[in-house]
Formats: sequence, C-alpha cells, structure tokens
Amino acid sequence: MNSINGILRSGLAGTFAALLSLSAQAAEGPAVKMVPEADVAKLPGVAFNQKLADGLPPAIKASKVLKVATDLTPPISFRAEDGKLIGIDADIAAALGVVLGIDVQMTDVGAGAAIVPAILSKRFDMTVSGINDDPELEKQVDVIDYMYDATTIMTIKDNPLGIKSMADLCGKKVAVPVGTFQGRMVEAASAKCATPINIMSIPKMPDVLQAVRTGRADATVNGYATSVYTTTNQTGRGVGLQALPDVRLAVGYLGMLVSKDNPQLRNTVVASLQHMVDSGAYEAIMKKWSLGPLAVKTVKVNDAASMPVD
Repeated sequence: MNSINGILRSGLAGTFAALLSLSAQAAEGPAVKMVPEADVAKLPGVAFNQKLADGLPPAIKASKVLKVATDLTPPISFRAEDGKLIGIDADIAAALGVVLGIDVQMTDVGAGAAIVPAILSKRFDMTVSGINDDPELEKQVDVIDYMYDATTIMTIKDNPLGIKSMADLCGKKVAVPVGTFQGRMVEAASAKCATPINIMSIPKMPDVLQAVRTGRADATVNGYATSVYTTTNQTGRGVGLQALPDVRLAVGYLGMLVSKDNPQLRNTVVASLQHMVDSGAYEAIMKKWSLGPLAVKTVKVNDAASMPVD
C-alpha cells in the first residue's frame, strides 16, 4: 500500500511541477539585456576582467550570454514607470556583464515560486533575485549569499490593529508570497496559535502588498529590506503601508541560485562579486538603494547555517 501511495504522490508531484513550470513560463516577461546605468558604469571595478572571464563555463564563453531569472520585489528588482528593470539586482547584473564581457539577459519569471524551478529545469543559468537562503534551499541548489536581510511585519499605515510581534498575527489575515521562506515562517507561527492565522498565499509580491493596502489582509510578513524601502517609497494603489522596524526576525542572507552541477559558473560569479566588493562598486550600489547596512564584506556560498536562529 505504501509503495502505491508513493507512486501516486510521485505522479501528482510531477504533474504539479509541470503545471507550475508551464504557469511560470506563461507569466514571464521578455529577456532584457542589462546595460549599466551611467552611475554604475563609472564605478571602480566595473570594467572587463579577462582573468574572471576565463573562468566562465565553455558554453557561456561561446554564446557570450548569461541567462538570468529574477522576480520583481522593490528595491531588489522592479520596473520603473517606463517599464525598465531597475533595482539592486538590475545594477549588479549589469555590472557583472561588464566585468565578464558577456550579455546578461534578465527575465522576470513572474512569481517568487518560479525562481527555484527556473534553475532546476535548466531554463536559466542562474537567478539574481532576492531569495532568502536557508539550509533546505541549499539541498536543491547552490546559493551565493550576496547581501544580508531579515524579516519583519508590514501593516497598513499607522498599524491600527496594534500588531507588534508574530504572536499578534494569531487570528489575523496574513498575506504571503507562494513558496517563500516568509510563508513557512507564518505557517510555523500559526501552528503555535490558539486561533490559527488565516494565511493568504498569493503568487506575486506586488499583489501581496496590494492585499494589505486594500484591507483584504491585515498584514504581511516580508523581507526587511523590501519592507523598509516600500514604507519610504510607496508604490501601488490604496492606502500606504508601514514596516515594523523594531521587528527583525530570521536575520540571514539573500542569495543568487546556481545549479549544483555548474560549479564553474558558481565560482566565477562568486569571484566576480568579490571583485566588485573589494573595488567598492558593490557597496556603492547598495548605498544607491539606501541599503548600505545590508552589504556583505565577503561573498559566500551555502552559508545559511552560520546565521543565528531566532
């Protein structure tokens, strides 16, 4: 009986994965060649480096194209009013293209839940998207830890429900992006509640934020960097949002994802990012988006286990 159930579960999982992949592809934007903005192009270290370029895998050397998946979450990556991709990831991706002498083509895959499948399916070489590193994720892909982040709670402006902690979310409606670290945090918190949290799983982060703005949800649990940026730079329709800056949970990394069978690309990207750190270009990009305190000094791989556990 167990073997039959296992086969059924395996078949259903395979079907779900296929449907998710098709759905993600349908929601994708076009591949965009990343060209550095003038302020990034003039930064020290943003120049072609032959030694680093020599480390690229043969296929990328031949095509001179690096296919990158991303997901839109301000200020990590998002669209300007003219539709152009901007943000920390856009600037870093464009700078990497210059350093390695290749075209970095970035594609918005439409939802955070599509980021890991984008790599596992080999449709993209890597992701440059602010996804939280954790040991479970590292079992599937290699994670290049390129900036710090934490998790906080966002409410409608002025926090009318007086939410101050995860415990205060019990019995509330909380919107989270599908398949995210924050979603798992809310599920774990709900399990401790006398009245469970009403969890609203929504594919796209902009729609998560809009659910709180319009009152469909009471709060969201979100990355600290994104939450603080959104509080200062309100975007979208509806009433403004407010991060709870005193709530800093699960301090850890945001990471870029690379397939585990592509260590050559992983090592080249790590070396290139460290080159940008050492030259000062990386910190300048972080400060440009008001996130200098979240800059790393050393680019690491699969380092989630070293971070404190709340």
